[in-house]
Amino acid sequence: MTDNQETSDAENTTPSGGATLPLRPPCERLSCHKSSVCSRSYFVVVMVFFHVYIINVIALLFYVHYSSGQEDATRSRDAPSSNHQRPESRRPPSKPEFPRDVSLPRIEGIRVGHVQRVSLVPGKLHEMRTLSLKPLLFEIPGFLSEDECRVVMQLAQLKGLMESQLMVQDGQEELAKELNLSPEEIFNLLDINQDGQLQLHEVYILTHSRVRDGIWLTPENLREIYAGLQVDKDANGLLSLEEFRLLSNDAFQRFLLQQGVKRSQLVRNSRHTWLYQGKGSHQVLQDIKTRVTRLTRLPPILVDLSEPLQVVRYDMGGHYHAHHDSGPVYPETACTHTRLAANTSTPFETSCRYITVLFYLNSVDGGGETAFPVADNRTYDEVSLIQNDVDLLDTRRNCDKSNLRVKPTKGAAVFWYNYLSDGRGWVGEQDEYALHGGCMVTHGTKWVANKWINIDPDYQRQTRYQQLVSQQPEDEDDGLTMNPDIQSTNIHQDL
Repeated sequence: MTDNQETSDAENTTPSGGATLPLRPPCERLSCHKSSVCSRSYFVVVMVFFHVYIINVIALLFYVHYSSGQEDATRSRDAPSSNHQRPESRRPPSKPEFPRDVSLPRIEGIRVGHVQRVSLVPGKLHEMRTLSLKPLLFEIPGFLSEDECRVVMQLAQLKGLMESQLMVQDGQEELAKELNLSPEEIFNLLDINQDGQLQLHEVYILTHSRVRDGIWLTPENLREIYAGLQVDKDANGLLSLEEFRLLSNDAFQRFLLQQGVKRSQLVRNSRHTWLYQGKGSHQVLQDIKTRVTRLTRLPPILVDLSEPLQVVRYDMGGHYHAHHDSGPVYPETACTHTRLAANTSTPFETSCRYITVLFYLNSVDGGGETAFPVADNRTYDEVSLIQNDVDLLDTRRNCDKSNLRVKPTKGAAVFWYNYLSDGRGWVGEQDEYALHGGCMVTHGTKWVANKWINIDPDYQRQTRYQQLVSQQPEDEDDGLTMNPDIQSTNIHQDL
């Protein structure tokens, strides 16, 4: 036996002398079944660890979310009031409250001619027809019964009707006093192109926009006044500052007296009165107010604190030139009914009448339609209201040229929105298409009643007003709309 063989035999025996399996080279040991056994074991261990980790994370998130929710609930229970809870909610329930998050509902017109049924009185359905979409205008036949129409007219006669027209007071002296402006300042404001001369249409802007219950001044009227007062000294159709000074209020009045102004020339020719609809008033008047609340779907408190019912009578020749029931509200303008809650002094006021409900108390023998000159027009343009000396605002002469006319029928009601929606459930901008007027009565007499719903486009100001009203003593609430400390009689001005 060689030395190499002895060495090999020694390596293949154990210390006890037993035989063992021969050892393989390292390279052969690495090529054992590692891929099928070792790899699978490693993968299983990693996946188990990964799933356990994910489950722990999810459990932790659920725990945090549940714990924070419990904390919020505990805080809300323990807190005396939350940020959304108003102090007035703790007042006794005897007084109606104005919710802070109120949203004003608006009835959908769908399309012109669409008829929908509305429940206004128990056991009866009224049909409401869409007359136009611009403005959103509806007609409800049979809104009032014959007896109700008769009672309203008799109550108005019993109280007494007053004249609705006044003489014009739009001379530059009166205007300067009212606005605290000098004649020079007024002249510069009217001089749109700043050429130092007032053209006919520039003066017309003043007379047409400032006129209230006075004579209706058309461009033709202005030419007559120029000639009658001999204002335009050089007869060039333009007014210099010196010539403008001659247009004083006294000069206007002298000219009107000389010309013999007729009642038919007035902006409005009618008689009217106001009927209170609160507690203690005639049951018919309270029923009408309740019906209006159901029709408009507004919170009752808004209807209760709006203007009383206005009753108007137009005799032969009576009419009302086209106008808006409400004016646009700018930052420097306050609503008449909420001015006490404005907190700041504002130079201008306007009647913020969100909805107009007009009732026909009798059928008119001739004329007397309610005209909407620009209803459903593609666009609204003030300039287009006067074309070729045809003034669409003049319902005495051009009522037949209006886009829409509603014939007076006893017991019927029409109502429309004077403002658009702001897109968030509140009052938005003025709807210019709500321009309307009363056509001249050619035969007989016309009786109508108006119910206006007053809402301030300024949400916070309306809310402050409601809070102010709710603080009045209980015995003053019933006559609140007639209380001069809360609402001035100016709210009943005729626009």
